[in-house]
Amino acid sequence: MGNTMCMTKKEIREAGKNGIGSRSRRMERSKRRSLLEEELLHRQALSMAIQQHQLSQRFDGSISRRVGSTSSRRRNDLTDQLTNSKQLPEFLENIKTKKIVLIHGEGFGAWCWYKTIALLEETGLVPTALDLTGSGIDLTNTNNVTSLEAYSKPLIDYLENLPEDEKVILVGHSAGGACVSYALEHFPTKIAKAVFLCATMISDGQRPFDVFAEELGSAELFTQESKFLTYGNGKDKPATGIMFEKEQMHGLYFNQSPTKDVALAMVSMRPIPLGPMMDKLSLTPEKYGTSRRFYIQTLDDHALSPDVQEKLVRVNPPEGVFKIKGSDHSPFFSKPQSLHKILVEIAQIP
Repeated sequence: MGNTMCMTKKEIREAGKNGIGSRSRRMERSKRRSLLEEELLHRQALSMAIQQHQLSQRFDGSISRRVGSTSSRRRNDLTDQLTNSKQLPEFLENIKTKKIVLIHGEGFGAWCWYKTIALLEETGLVPTALDLTGSGIDLTNTNNVTSLEAYSKPLIDYLENLPEDEKVILVGHSAGGACVSYALEHFPTKIAKAVFLCATMISDGQRPFDVFAEELGSAELFTQESKFLTYGNGKDKPATGIMFEKEQMHGLYFNQSPTKDVALAMVSMRPIPLGPMMDKLSLTPEKYGTSRRFYIQTLDDHALSPDVQEKLVRVNPPEGVFKIKGSDHSPFFSKPQSLHKILVEIAQIP
């Protein structure tokens, strides 16, 4: 029949197989391309945010110090030192530990510290921000991050590779505070000071989730009823993560943050692995108990209320407590200058 082409059943089957294989390869290439594009997007967003911050820095409000040994006169001296470049070398000589390792909270990544990194570097300190497992541009599937140990691995690797004669100051935000506590228990001699930034400064036997229980309800009830749970292994299996909708994230984390920073967060935040949040931590007086801990409270925080933060420092008293007025749960966005000044002051404490 003219141009009509006839095919045998075998030829049809072979063509079908080739078609399926071709589609599978295309889908795999598309997936890899999507992951690369996502990583590039995060890097570009961070680069643009840093440039924007360097072009338009502003003083952003007040801080108050509640517990500790330094006086208001020392705080005024600190302000003069930060604003007088001629005094900078002498000022740095008084800081024994200049390396500051920044650990993000749940859902965030190293990108969230871009303002803090810029400010600390301008002061002459040496900040490093890490992506925890399954966070930021770490491509680990968050559904496979099932323990606090696995979640903290990038921090543990960093501390293990630190020269024996060096120490760092750890700063943990929100649930990242549990990673800092884990590190204090396992590497007490490598950490000069630990700073908990509106963070889960939990006690022995507690889970990071326990700190958020007053806002989210009990862990048992949350895992049964929450609409924000994700099920990476199927609905018939236990939940593997938490992902808030944009409206909830804005209300919980960014109620005082600039619009541009909120936009950066919305394209960069990833699901929160549930396993690490439910992992109980074992802390001993001989290791964790000998550490120098400081806590920074955020006074307009909707994710971890000031009352809950106050309870944390009352039950598990640190060496010093600072407060940032007008800050939400993301002070690196809403009050970067205030956060920077506190971190420098803590670094200066003998």
